[in-house]
Amino acid sequence: MGTIRTVIVDDSAFVRKAVRQMLSGSPRIDVVGLARNGDDALQMVEELKPDVVTCDLIMPGMDGVGFVRRQMARSPVPILLLTASPQDAERVLEALELGAVDFVQKPTALASEQLLFIREELIGKVEAAAQMHTRALSPKPELPRIGLEPAFTGKVDIVVLGISTGGPQALRYLVPQLASDFPVPLVMVLHMPIGYTGIFAEKLAEISPLPVKEASDGCSVQAGEALLAPAGRHLSFRRGSDGRVLVQLSVQPLDKPHRPSVDVLFKSAAQIYGGRVLGVVMTGMGDDGKEGAAWIKAQGGTILTESEESCVVYGMPREVVESGLSDASVPLTSMAEQISKRL
Repeated sequence: MGTIRTVIVDDSAFVRKAVRQMLSGSPRIDVVGLARNGDDALQMVEELKPDVVTCDLIMPGMDGVGFVRRQMARSPVPILLLTASPQDAERVLEALELGAVDFVQKPTALASEQLLFIREELIGKVEAAAQMHTRALSPKPELPRIGLEPAFTGKVDIVVLGISTGGPQALRYLVPQLASDFPVPLVMVLHMPIGYTGIFAEKLAEISPLPVKEASDGCSVQAGEALLAPAGRHLSFRRGSDGRVLVQLSVQPLDKPHRPSVDVLFKSAAQIYGGRVLGVVMTGMGDDGKEGAAWIKAQGGTILTESEESCVVYGMPREVVESGLSDASVPLTSMAEQISKRL
């Protein structure tokens, strides 16, 4: 792949300069344009045809949400948001629903050295965005809110799901298709910064027949309920004295690149539920979930992976598939049906 032509959109001249300086740390990234707001950005993207756009969320005139909405309707391009605070979480989630691929949290003290601390993350996400499938970025068609009836066989006691880049869009498509009387628990890890998972769980609950909530330490794992791991802590399971399975949240282990980690969730599910686990690995960068999938398979459980055609980033599923751990590769449009069939 050649150089990654990038446009930076921000109303602050300081931030535009700082982001440009950070991206210059990668020989693969070429900043071809600087825009002050969404209106400028629309024109610039049309003229320059960049591979990736970084865009501030809060701007006068057309903000980041407005730009994503207009640009994705016109011609999908990978857009990476820069946001200053978890207080903007609702607007970030709206932009992700509209097709933005990911976001980076800016430090609160902008006019300082702190901006440079996000350089590595920003470069990594721009480089990954350049490889994303733009066909998977377009907003998903709205589905009728009718839960699929699972053909319950009793072979599965829990569904665990791991997802990263492109995850909010994919889960908004998948979870509302699951029935309100889903016969087992669904427990999910989504890579997101602290301050966003609680609001995302609430948004998901609003559109889903299946109850969805952010998991809390010590809460019970129940059939007919979806739990989302909170950002910043790993989610694992333990059995209470009465035999119920309970959620355990911890910052340990510290050696995982993501917290929560899909590997930690999957390994714990295999240890508690044995072979009666259905693991699902969906769109995302990296290999989180591969080690966990091996634990589930070793216990006799089943693994589904999202197929490349519908992934925004075919990283995590590819790692599982290439390790020979996937029982079936399924497009997003069929994932709810395939999960329900295996119950």
